[in-house]
Amino acid sequence: MKPIAIPVLLVAALLAAPAQAKLKVFACEPEWGSLVRELAGDKVDVDVATSALQDVHVIEAKPSLIAKMRAADLLVCTGAQLEIGWLPQLLRQSGNTRVASGPGSFMAAAQVKTLEKPTTLDRANGDVHPDGNPHIHLDPRRVLIVAQRLDARLAQLDPANAAVYQQRLGDFSTRWTAAMKRWQTRAAPLRGRKVVVHHISWVYLWDWLGIQQIGALEPKPSVPPTSAHLSGLIATTKAVNTLAIVNAAYQDGKPSAWLSQRTGVPAVTLPYTVGGDAQAKDLFGLFDSTIDKLLGAAK
Repeated sequence: MKPIAIPVLLVAALLAAPAQAKLKVFACEPEWGSLVRELAGDKVDVDVATSALQDVHVIEAKPSLIAKMRAADLLVCTGAQLEIGWLPQLLRQSGNTRVASGPGSFMAAAQVKTLEKPTTLDRANGDVHPDGNPHIHLDPRRVLIVAQRLDARLAQLDPANAAVYQQRLGDFSTRWTAAMKRWQTRAAPLRGRKVVVHHISWVYLWDWLGIQQIGALEPKPSVPPTSAHLSGLIATTKAVNTLAIVNAAYQDGKPSAWLSQRTGVPAVTLPYTVGGDAQAKDLFGLFDSTIDKLLGAAK
């Protein structure tokens, strides 16, 4: 072999060597997929299991989801048993022990204090989550805490890109903190207003904005209303200066429209998560759209 052949072969081998595989993230909900993209950019591949137009309580464990779960290095879900109806089955059928527990499993609700944590469990109270209300992504203060914890997890699993994750967290935190101030200023007229909801998905949003929930179309979580309940809800809604009757983009808007027709209170469909409407393209757009629509109901 000629002396010149060795470096030529070495260069060829280096060029042919595969790049370091990206971390594969399986996100259960669009909000966490969006947050991962904020924190990791092109350093990870993200698959999101659900869309804003699906009820995340009831998702079918399709073979395509099982295949994505099987390839994942990190699972990012809400937790607090929000996905209890389908996530355990996905994990079991995928056989992926990397994300079944330990560093590869990240549950957002476990990173923050949850609201509405029941002291006793009784099926008569409806579909109550024992770890508290899981819809934490509707409080941007909690989202920031989740971002900090999730960023640390990304760095733990992918130390080669730890500096990138740290830099992106700093950038996200700066933009998010400024956005929170802007949202709170704009939403100031909403403080103290009263709303009726379809399902109790919004407690964190109301807690952050100082809005009072006075009733729900579902008398108990995931329990259909009776005639007596609806009659009482009409009276309650009409008795005070109710701002809006709120449902999520994935829910049937007919029950809210029905109540609106009988009370004169506007029915408002909020995106609920990323992708819930044209404006909610990311987490920032989600809160921009939500506040715009609530302020629109106040006019």
